[in-house]
Amino acid sequence: MEVGIIIIIINIIMEMMRKYNNIKLFATDVDGVLTDAGMYYDNKKNELKKFNTKDSIGFNFLKTLNIPTIIITSENTNIVKRRAEKLKIKDCFLGIKNKLELCLKVCKKYKISIDEVAFIGDEINDLELIKKVGLSACPSDAAGYIKKNASWVLNKKGGEGVFREFVIKYLKATNQYNQALNKSINFYKQVD
Repeated sequence: MEVGIIIIIINIIMEMMRKYNNIKLFATDVDGVLTDAGMYYDNKKNELKKFNTKDSIGFNFLKTLNIPTIIITSENTNIVKRRAEKLKIKDCFLGIKNKLELCLKVCKKYKISIDEVAFIGDEINDLELIKKVGLSACPSDAAGYIKKNASWVLNKKGGEGVFREFVIKYLKATNQYNQALNKSINFYKQVD
């Protein structure tokens, strides 16, 4: 391989690492990411969603590293609010039609730029945010136009622990995985 090409490749990798190391906030969609996008209704007009509890370790890893996480969803349901409360996520935004606009406001609150945000989404209402953030990802079953624009297309489908996969991939790419894992292990040792 020519030396010039090797230098270009190294520069690209260095730029990606710099960009990934600057992530200061994680954001996630709900339906199609934290859930399988299915909506279940019973005879009493109750709506149900199934969340994958494996994703909670992703939230925990970020918390141990003091990286805040927010939930942004176009749905306006107490189910999502209850899940955010269980995960101890302070910023849960329901009924959001323009996720990019909301995320820019959140960036001002945290005094960060949109380049310092990592976001995972799966559908057209996530597209503009996926295009603007510093690191974006989507589940393997996301729409084609999302896959085309996301930084990473993950292996898992929505509702199968894809948020956890996103976080772990990020932590490994930035050499923070072992630190998060050890802090989490120590946390659970203290709980017993």
